[in-house]
Parts: sequence; structure tokens; C-alpha cells
Amino acid sequence: MVERADINSVLSDIRSLRAQMMQNQRVEQDNAIQGRIDRPGRAESTREVPGFSDMLSQAVNQVNDLQQTAGDLRTAYEKGDPNVDITRVMIASQKSSVSFEALTQVRNRVVQAYEDIMNMPV
Repeated sequence: MVERADINSVLSDIRSLRAQMMQNQRVEQDNAIQGRIDRPGRAESTREVPGFSDMLSQAVNQVNDLQQTAGDLRTAYEKGDPNVDITRVMIASQKSSVSFEALTQVRNRVVQAYEDIMNMPV
């Protein structure tokens, strides 16, 4: 029965996070619509778009943070920390694994694109 309670609590956490995301999206959409209605004649300010290298370094840092978090949780669970349960450890481990795999795929695509460009006749 303890496992069922843990699963239900994880599911309720997921549902509450999804509800928060939906509410935030609705608020952002309402603000965007209200902003267009309130000041239709104003020119939109340009946003600074981050470069590819900045986005790539942020992605690498996020993957690194996920892996460190998973490692810390795993170590805490192995030491018997009562605040860390196996579900949190496994979820963190899967998050870090999936994010690392995605980053590897992006790297492979970038390398392939570079090789294609270098092999183009001039």
C-alpha cells in the first residue's frame, strides 16, 4: 500500500504542475492579447535573440545540472537519507539520461551539418 500512495502522490504532483503550466500559459496569452488591445499603434520592441553558442552552452549546463542532481540523490539514497525515496532517485536518473541522449543527438546533427558543409564543392 505504501507504493500505491507514492505513485498517487507522484501523479498528483504531475497533475498540479500541469495545471500550473496551463494557468501560466492562459495568463501569458491574456496579457499578450491585452497588450495588443491596449497599445495597438506602438511598435513592438525587439527582443535580443540568444546566439546558437549561448543556447548550446545553456543546454550543456542544464544536462550537467540534471546529472549532478541525479548523482547527489543516488548518493543520498545509498547513504540511507530518509528524505530521499527511490522514486525521486529513479525519476532524476531518467531525466538526466533522456537529456543526455537528446544532447548527444543534437551534437551528432551539428557534426553532420558541419561535415556536409565542409564537403560542399566551392
